[in-house]
Parts: sequence; C-alpha cells; structure tokens
Amino acid sequence: MSAIQAELIAISRQLAADADALSFANSAAVHTIYNPLVYARAPHEDYIQRHADAAARIVLVGMNPGPFGMAQTGVPFGDVATVRDFLGVEQPVNAPPNMHPKRPVLGFACPRGEVSGQRVWGWVAARYQRPENFFRHYWIANYCPLVFMSQSGANLTPDKLARDDLRALEAVCDAALQNTVRALGASHLIGIGAFAGRRCAAVAPTLGAVAGQILHPSPASPKANRGWASQAEAELQQQGVLR
Repeated sequence: MSAIQAELIAISRQLAADADALSFANSAAVHTIYNPLVYARAPHEDYIQRHADAAARIVLVGMNPGPFGMAQTGVPFGDVATVRDFLGVEQPVNAPPNMHPKRPVLGFACPRGEVSGQRVWGWVAARYQRPENFFRHYWIANYCPLVFMSQSGANLTPDKLARDDLRALEAVCDAALQNTVRALGASHLIGIGAFAGRRCAAVAPTLGAVAGQILHPSPASPKANRGWASQAEAELQQQGVLR
C-alpha cells in the first residue's frame, strides 16, 4: 500500500466516524440511514488500494451512495457487475445494523444494476480501456458517504435534509473532501451533478484548486438519457480536464 492510499483510507475511516456521529433529528422525512463506509469497508478500501494513484490530479465528486450502487459495494457509482468485472473489486459486505426491509443490502449478490454507475464506469471503460489508464489522471469519490431513506424506503438526497442538519453534514464532508484533495495533490474538483458541483465550488478556493461540474448520469434526468457519456466528455473537454 502506498502512502497516499494509506492516507485516503485514514480519511475514509475518519469520515465514516464523523458521519455516524451526526444527528438528523431535524429532518423528519429521514427514517433510515446507511453508512457503507462502515459495513462495506472491505470493498471500499480495496478500491482505494487497487486504484488510487499519486498522479491523479482531477477528482470527480458524486453526491452520495445510490441504493443499488455504493450502498451495495462500497464503491462510488458502484454498480455490482462493473465494480467486480472492470474494477476487479469483490469483497465481503456486512449488513447495516438498521436495515430497511425494502432496501436490503445484499452486497455483490445484489441482482439489480445501478444505471448511474453503469454510465460512469462504462464511459471510463470505453475511453480508457483499462482502469489504470483512467486512474493515472482521475479519482472518483462521493462527497457524502450516507444513504438516506424515508419510512417507505424511498431514497432521499442530502439536499432534502433540514437546513441545520445539512450544514452539519457539509462541515464533515467538506473537511474530508479537502483532505482528499490535499492527499492527492489534485488541481481540479469536478462535481458530478449540481449538488456536488456546488460543494466543489465551495471547497476549491480553500485549496487553490479549480472547480467545475458535469451532468449527473441519473436516469431520472431526461438530458442524461440522451447520451450521457458524450455530453459529460464534452463538458470535461470544455473545462480542460479531459485526459
């Protein structure tokens, strides 16, 4: 394990602990919270040990884990098949202590795919062929490590939190993102979607880094459904960070 990989693992563990210590009592819609940095620590840290590269200067930042992505595999945008077959990561995943009956965590046995993850890593595979060709320039992380669910099991994004709860979460996640950028020596922070883009814009000036944003790959976005990969690549090109 390299020094940078060890540092990123330490940052991840601190973020997991800091996020677990938060209270979301003001956010009435939040019923259940998962922290895959805890129960899926093994594959998450395997992702770091396999792929974090000292040369990475561009950090692509997602919002938070998807229920069929990182919530299952511990890897950002972690569609099961893609994580296993392209990234070479497959490690045991424990059950979260408060598992919602409508959102089971099955780890790498999860039969459902995550479209956002298929799009992101599918683009990586198509353009760069091999993971190491991509990670020589980029790192992918999620800003927030937590999955929020309503009583019905519906996914809640962090921007749906009460203002005070969101500010407390941002303080923890901003610190982890700053430390990640410092560890990598990254020069650019690119948010994947509007929420992550705003957090990158808030954090970048404190680091002397450049912030940007690309389209989120969610299938809920009509624009993303019209060829996400080509649009995201064009946005990266326009921002001067397509490697």
